[in-house]
Amino acid sequence: MNKTIQTLAISIGLVGFILMTTTVFIDFNRNSFILTLSLILMTIGGLLYFLNQYRGSLPGIKNNHVYRNSLTNRGVLGFLLGLLITFIYVLIYWYPETLGYQSQAPSTGLVALFDPLSYLLNGKPASQWFVYGSLYTFAILLFGIKFIYKYRHNRYQIIRTISVMFFQFGFAYFIPEILSAFNPDTPYFAKDLKNIWPLNYYFFDQWHLKNMLNGENLGMFFLILGLALVFVISPILTFFFGKRWYCSWVCGCAGLAETAGDPFRQLSSKKINVWKLERYMIHAVLVFIFLTTIAVIWSFLGRYPDYFIDRNRFFVIVVSVTLLATGVIYFTKRNGFSKNSRLTVASLGLIIVTVFAIRAFSNETHVLFIESAKLQKSYGFFIGAAFSGVLGVGFYPILGSRVWCRFGCPAAAILGIQQRLFSRFRITTNGGQCISCGNCSVYCEMGIDVRAYAQRGENIVRSSCVGCGICAAVCPRGVLKLENKELKNRMPTYEVPLGNHL
Repeated sequence: MNKTIQTLAISIGLVGFILMTTTVFIDFNRNSFILTLSLILMTIGGLLYFLNQYRGSLPGIKNNHVYRNSLTNRGVLGFLLGLLITFIYVLIYWYPETLGYQSQAPSTGLVALFDPLSYLLNGKPASQWFVYGSLYTFAILLFGIKFIYKYRHNRYQIIRTISVMFFQFGFAYFIPEILSAFNPDTPYFAKDLKNIWPLNYYFFDQWHLKNMLNGENLGMFFLILGLALVFVISPILTFFFGKRWYCSWVCGCAGLAETAGDPFRQLSSKKINVWKLERYMIHAVLVFIFLTTIAVIWSFLGRYPDYFIDRNRFFVIVVSVTLLATGVIYFTKRNGFSKNSRLTVASLGLIIVTVFAIRAFSNETHVLFIESAKLQKSYGFFIGAAFSGVLGVGFYPILGSRVWCRFGCPAAAILGIQQRLFSRFRITTNGGQCISCGNCSVYCEMGIDVRAYAQRGENIVRSSCVGCGICAAVCPRGVLKLENKELKNRMPTYEVPLGNHL
């Protein structure tokens, strides 16, 4: 690796970044040249850095000196980067006017800089969300190229990285903007076509439901597609491929974590106490979004009783589905009932009790004496914005690249339950070949102690595993293999000495 080239690459990238950020203070009057130049400079700097860093590297581990680097080992540079990312997210989410956004007048500054691109794609001026989506997609594409080059000897890593790049650019960015241009009078909905409920927490919001129902054929298509993804497509794909079909191949949060967050994957804690905290937190968020969604739909049906079903039928459907899920999990997994299963059943039981309480103590606008809109806004603020955005990305250099996926994502929680209990996916191990080097555990971004499984020759069947395959990619002995097999003998029935076997 040539340090002179690395310094040159960093300098070129920084010039592009500084050029773009100066628009916060200097209005370039929607200058498309400045936008194009800044993006080109950051791209050239990044590609030059990546190519020089991994040129001529051998297959396998490419994470040399990560624990000696201030940026990747919670040093000063890491904390400064974390603060910078957090600061940018805070401005975008809550103070967009500082970036030049104006709702009642033409925007200025950074937001106005993206106006030419926004007009090109959707025929409208840019908002702070268009700026955010553009930079988010740019980061996944740029760092995705780096990831592919880094693991160019690993076919699985190349395929899944191309997949997340494709879905982010096409389904989350380009297609929605083009649809908006072709349907300028259609109410807003389905901004991210691949974003499924409950990750897409506003899917059942009153405004979103109403816009889809009033959006004619296009609106009905996305309503049916969204429901099918939750109740049909997702369970089927998870059964055959595990949660990796979404959490490693499709999801935009995963796309950023796997590409831009790759240098920080070793910072995910593997401690048992952290794992326990992870399970309780992610189940709590899952229950929160379930109850919030039920409350919002209940309120919607009170205000608009002429749409599809009434409150009585909705109540029966929710209770029946929840009881069915509880019964299936309990009776199929009652032998050797795991902690994950107990948490799931307890969560479902809490939902049933709350649904009965909602029916007894709610009216058209208030659910359990709380206005349903405020309940949804609280979830949007604390979970949808502060947790998934500000902390979930800003804390990459501090807590690892999958903070949101591990501790807060309700979609990951649902898919994890399905994967743990009813999926063909597992990571098989060949314990006789394991040399206990620990690379697999160190670079597991989900905080799984993979080595403990490999030493016992035990299949890895964890609800948190996203099937990224990095543990197999960095193993020098080929001990680990991602497989989809029959359900029989998927999980061990014997007792094991370690506490983190679930």
